[in-house]
Amino acid sequence: MAKSNEPIWWSLFSAGGMVAAMVLPILIVITGILIPFDLVGDNPLNFEKIYSAVSHLLIKLILFAVISLPLFHWAHRFRFTLVDVGLKSVSTPIAILCYGGAIAGTIVAAVTLWNI
Repeated sequence: MAKSNEPIWWSLFSAGGMVAAMVLPILIVITGILIPFDLVGDNPLNFEKIYSAVSHLLIKLILFAVISLPLFHWAHRFRFTLVDVGLKSVSTPIAILCYGGAIAGTIVAAVTLWNI
């Protein structure tokens, strides 16, 4: 039996789906509703507090996971959607483009978070 790298992509797919389902809605509520409408804390729009929180290594790692894992979820889902639509003959280039895009997004996220 030939070795395959499919388990790697499937594990990233499932981890990204879990993060997208469990963590992203909370972050959207916090950063999209609670903070802009001053519904949390004494002064949530204090950018020095936000910057100091994002500068912490643990928060950077969490943000990295929240950004990169859903990218791999998207790549895997989009790849198999295109193959199921009828583009099976170009499955390899689709896989390279989808996973390459997820890897590129992960690198951009890592560089951006490293420079904060």
